[in-house]
Amino acid sequence: MGFFKEEIAIDLGTANTLIIHDNQVVINSPSVVAINIKSNKLVAIGAQAVQWEGRTHDEIKVVRPLQDGVIADFLASEQLIKTLVKQIPALQKRLFPPSLRIVICVPSGITPVERKAVIESAERVNGKEVFLIDEPIAAAIGLGIDISMPKGIFIVDIGGGTTEIAVISLFGIVCGNSFRVAGNTFTRDIIQYVADVYGTNIGEYTAERIKIQVGSVIEDLKDPPKPIKVFGKLIANGGPIEIEISHVDIAKAIENSVSRMEKAIVRVLAKTPPELTGDILENGIYLAGGGSLIRGLKERLMKTTKIKVNLSEDPLGSVVKGTGIALKKFDYYRPILEDH
Repeated sequence: MGFFKEEIAIDLGTANTLIIHDNQVVINSPSVVAINIKSNKLVAIGAQAVQWEGRTHDEIKVVRPLQDGVIADFLASEQLIKTLVKQIPALQKRLFPPSLRIVICVPSGITPVERKAVIESAERVNGKEVFLIDEPIAAAIGLGIDISMPKGIFIVDIGGGTTEIAVISLFGIVCGNSFRVAGNTFTRDIIQYVADVYGTNIGEYTAERIKIQVGSVIEDLKDPPKPIKVFGKLIANGGPIEIEISHVDIAKAIENSVSRMEKAIVRVLAKTPPELTGDILENGIYLAGGGSLIRGLKERLMKTTKIKVNLSEDPLGSVVKGTGIALKKFDYYRPILEDH
């Protein structure tokens, strides 16, 4: 690659952006930026910008550049990538900005226009060689699965914006569904449920905290978490209120979305060629992505599909790890990496 070139792998996620350099995750940041509307300048990024959500004045806008796994705000996404790349410790020591070979994972179902937008964003931050890899394939590689074999691998990767469901064999996706119901959908469900049941408005930051601390897809948990107390605003009169939310509330709040996800998984299983079904029955379904951490999901999917479910040891890092491996073994994985 030469002295003035560097290689990085990016998991450009709806919820979080992770970057690998020299085989290590060097950046793990929420995909959120705060922009001054008057100057159009970035004023906060990542965790700091998340804390600003719902707390800014009119001159500052908090933006999530990616929605449902794709770029919704081109300028903000470019600023996000550019700032995070500059934060890579090893690159900060360089006298001159290096040209970059970048491998970025993307949802398998995005359109050619959306894929082009991702590539152009990366090119604007000195990406001289930019390649895309589909998320379910990256997840499988990150899980340590050999995707070159003629065997069926069933991946369910639940991210912030999309759930990637795919059957992989011989380096490719045999059948699948890039399903735009995922972690952020659960967050919106919680906001709506709290409004309907408790007559209270809460923000995304609070809903996300509820999801992490007491989130569950089933009501009958063996070891349920303690209910969480949160502050909100009464819809009726705008007054402040403290309410208590339990895992049972969350199971009810997200039931419709989880049910839709289950049906999508069953549909992909139904489309799987018979020759690959036996492999899936033998090896099970592989779960990855931050959304797979919600309580009770593994057990619920096993009950629904009658197939064993394997939860990744590092659900949040599987995709970026696989993207990093594809970058490291570039020549081996080159046939599945998409460029211009």
